Amino acid sequence: MGQRILIVDDQKGVRRLLEELFNREGWQVFTAADGKEAINKVEECLPDIILMDMKMPKMNGLESSKAILQNHPDMIILMMTAYGEVDVINGAMDAGVKKCINKPFDIIVLKDMVNQLVMDNIS
Repeated sequence: MGQRILIVDDQKGVRRLLEELFNREGWQVFTAADGKEAINKVEECLPDIILMDMKMPKMNGLESSKAILQNHPDMIILMMTAYGEVDVINGAMDAGVKKCINKPFDIIVLKDMVNQLVMDNIS
């Protein structure tokens, strides 16, 4: 595969779990612990897709997504939110986030969603 994914979450365990999952799938994996770090990482690695947690210290997922999409309007961002944050989901979609998934999520569903978003973008 060889695609690049950026995983952004302030919880180390979540980052590690998703990193292992996508490494096994053949992805080149990059991680960031907050929104500010994510913005810098995007410029370094230009990922094919970003998995972005919503609630993080320093800069939340919505703020960093908006900043990333300003410079990279075609970037695929999948936002991970706590269940039921409808206003957050609407704000994220309005900002250009492609999809949202509620936490806790099934990692197989997440993996399939990521693969589908990237494949749709290629074709």
